[in-house]
Amino acid sequence: MQITVVGSVNLDIVATGERLPRPGETVTNAVLAQHPGGKGANQALAARRLGAEVVLLAAVGRDANADAALALLRAEGVNLEHCLVDPRLPTGVALIAVAASGENQIVVAPGANRALGNTFVLPPSDAVICQLEVPVAALERAAAQCQGLLVLNLAPAADIPPALLQRADLVIVNEIEAQFYGPRLQARRGMLAVTAGARGAILWRDGREIAHAKAPAITPLDTTGAGDAFVAALTVALLEGQAAEGALQFACAAGAACALRAGAQPALPTRPQVLALLAAGR
Repeated sequence: MQITVVGSVNLDIVATGERLPRPGETVTNAVLAQHPGGKGANQALAARRLGAEVVLLAAVGRDANADAALALLRAEGVNLEHCLVDPRLPTGVALIAVAASGENQIVVAPGANRALGNTFVLPPSDAVICQLEVPVAALERAAAQCQGLLVLNLAPAADIPPALLQRADLVIVNEIEAQFYGPRLQARRGMLAVTAGARGAILWRDGREIAHAKAPAITPLDTTGAGDAFVAALTVALLEGQAAEGALQFACAAGAACALRAGAQPALPTRPQVLALLAAGR
């Protein structure tokens, strides 16, 4: 199984405290950490840990943050040959505040992610996964070249060309993103997955619900990266030929397993961890 991820690479700077600040408020006594992140990198590593061969097509700066941001991907065998190094821009950075409840707030400075253009050539793949942390031109290029399953994670929510939305075989959003796009999602043909955190997820095909899955009951530590684990797991499960309900359950378990640990990439689960959580919930 070969998956190409076209997306972002960031270094996550994470401050974990008792609660998230209200607008204009300062919250102190947080604990600081840094982890590799970016939705593209997260989804690439998640798919790799679930058993896929993965190529990441992305852009980073020529700086120390690039080495830190790519460290886990490189260590775990994600193919980085298509990762562009831009000497003009810094590697992307995400500033993340995490509350004791696991809720988070994220501000991203994209840096070199903006340099990902529309001149690349996709390697042969069974699926291509894209998100919205890179230029739309790059996504359109990926969609035009994709010969397998095209998965579009509409996060963070932003306006995209209608043709790109229609081209995707599988669109994945959370509840807030679904509200942003509104009726456009249900009007398109193809599959649509909408996640609802602890309440699980629903999968539609051509506007008709085909599966519903509950999330495993857990006490989350950090929800950063859980959505990316879901995206990768659903893609992997569908490529494996799992039925809709089983694939959705697998994806919900992957997201829940990620939320049990701190950080984005360090918390992304392996297949045995996902299967163990699924078994425990039965």
